[in-house]
Amino acid sequence: MHSPFVYLLLTKCFYRKGKKESILTLKQFRKKLLQDKQNINVKDFGAGSRVFKSNKRQVSAITKNAGISLKRAKLLNKLINYLEIQEVLELGTSVGLASAAMAIDTKANILTFEGCPETASVAQHYFKDFNLNNIKIKVGEFDELLTDVSLKKSFDLIYFDGKHQKEPTLKYFQKLLPHAHNNSVFIFDDIHWSQEMEEAWDEIKKDPNVRVTIDSYYWGLVFFRKEQEKEHFTLRL
Repeated sequence: MHSPFVYLLLTKCFYRKGKKESILTLKQFRKKLLQDKQNINVKDFGAGSRVFKSNKRQVSAITKNAGISLKRAKLLNKLINYLEIQEVLELGTSVGLASAAMAIDTKANILTFEGCPETASVAQHYFKDFNLNNIKIKVGEFDELLTDVSLKKSFDLIYFDGKHQKEPTLKYFQKLLPHAHNNSVFIFDDIHWSQEMEEAWDEIKKDPNVRVTIDSYYWGLVFFRKEQEKEHFTLRL
């Protein structure tokens, strides 16, 4: 481990226990979703699903098969607090577990985009149920939403969890680069989901603006710290 920044990130953030209250709320949020047996019609804009054969899906099944795990939800919550993240953009709300993880007991304001109206409606219901007033959700296609005037600012964290394909991933990366600052972090979900996503990840790592990356297998974390030597790490979180 050559980077003091990455060493401290691991030892003081990822490898430490999160706040008990936050973890309890996260568990309750996920439990509610897992108990939700309502069927919704999911509109897929990306690479589709390897699990579901129909667009009619149960909320509990979406949570179990397509949502982030409780472990990753805890990691997100710890990262938001450790880096003192305040402004977040999320591409791909799904049923809202990742959004909730970034919002619960943090100072972050989350702007999250979701393409499917019925999925967004489920997420919004649970955000309201858990009084997560620091989450704002917008519904529509990412290309249209990314032209919004609200994007005329920088973000401390951008979480890419939408279209798991090479071309849109790289397009959104380039589109959102101007909204990053020196201490921003980009998180790309499922970087090893397909050959396309691995190719996209390799191109992102080569970008001259990127200084430090962490490949955690399921996530790719990108940092822009100009004071850092360009380094790439593979770590299991």
